[in-house]
Amino acid sequence: MKLNKVINLAIGSLMLMSVAFSQSALFLLIAPGARAGGMGEAQVALADDSYATYWNPAGLGFQRGYEVSGMHVNWLPGLVDDMYYDFIGGRFPVDGLGVFGGNIIYLNAGEQQYTDENGNSLGTFITYFMSASGSYATMLSDHSSIGFNFKLLYQHLTDPEVQVGDEKTKGTALNFGFDVGYLSKGYFNNHLDLGGMIANVGPKVIFNDEAQADPMPTNLKLGFNLKVYESKFNRLNILYDVNKLLVGTYASMDWDDDGIIGGYDKEGILQEIDADGAITGDYNAEGQIEIAHTDSWWKGIFTSFVDDWYLGGDRDIDLDRIIGGYDVVGDTTVANPDGLYNIKGDLEGGTGDARSITAELESLIHSFGLEYWYNEMFAIRGGYYYDSVGKITTPTVGAGLRYGNYGFDFGYTVAEETHPQNNTMRFSLMLKF
Repeated sequence: MKLNKVINLAIGSLMLMSVAFSQSALFLLIAPGARAGGMGEAQVALADDSYATYWNPAGLGFQRGYEVSGMHVNWLPGLVDDMYYDFIGGRFPVDGLGVFGGNIIYLNAGEQQYTDENGNSLGTFITYFMSASGSYATMLSDHSSIGFNFKLLYQHLTDPEVQVGDEKTKGTALNFGFDVGYLSKGYFNNHLDLGGMIANVGPKVIFNDEAQADPMPTNLKLGFNLKVYESKFNRLNILYDVNKLLVGTYASMDWDDDGIIGGYDKEGILQEIDADGAITGDYNAEGQIEIAHTDSWWKGIFTSFVDDWYLGGDRDIDLDRIIGGYDVVGDTTVANPDGLYNIKGDLEGGTGDARSITAELESLIHSFGLEYWYNEMFAIRGGYYYDSVGKITTPTVGAGLRYGNYGFDFGYTVAEETHPQNNTMRFSLMLKF
């Protein structure tokens, strides 16, 4: 089994997120906390407990006292039965400095099996992923705070130095990243709070070599917390988050409109056709890469807003490095150098002009949450998670209980029976001292 097949099995099936390319560290996008799980994962403008170390470290700046929290969940029970996720976090204030905290995340993806190219078993291994984050937040004013996370990641796809088919790989990756968050409270007579965060900023993850490196799931979160009603015993909040993956990603496309993919090296030098008559070289004459690729992490923060509609050109859907080349006549394709279709009958010519900003807007992920508290002791929650591209549209429900310094939360994802997130139940605990 090749390494990329291991990645597809061990990572690609974990999240069912709306990503259009292979990507590592997706476990960082799993939402911790049963409270958030019951509210459609809308939290960036709330972040009022130690789970803020994940959702928005700026929220720590408004918090007082010490707190630890934790969650265990069997992840994607509708897909596998041996995958689980654990989270533990905490916070502690330091007079005159601010609030510090951190969290540890562990995802066990279960037992995998080695096979050779003929499908013969070569043994088993455990795939798991870990991260450890340190958090810091400080108040900028009486109504605003800024926070930061620094994280280390360790990902174990396969046992180290294992021969996988013809490819030898170390099977592990060590990486780092950081988050920055902002929270501002008190708008409209203390009825509206606003939050934002950029998470998982960092270099690409390398398991085998740089050519196979995958980007970190850098993510922008923006949201609000609307305090609809507050009285002595009752409190009702409505929350909304929108998420945008800040990774510039491109399919194999004709950037210079010459009808071919590549043909040149990075310096713009024309490359020879290989022995099989195939085009070589991944760049066009202007030095732009035209095969499928992703931008560097720092560039993707900006290009991710225009990569789905403005940048690039006609798509090479059948990956023959030629745009079109055929006409469609009835149910058959006929060779024509000026044709807009590929040999399979897929339209390629003009697909670049057909793209619009609508595709970019459809890539946004929306989270809606509702939380009602009675006497600051009992809460009921509801929410909705909407991901158009990933085809994830799941309602959520939950409840919470507070007694003294103890807290217990429950969250449940309402999904179809065949959906991998069906019967996903989150349980989390909290202790203040």
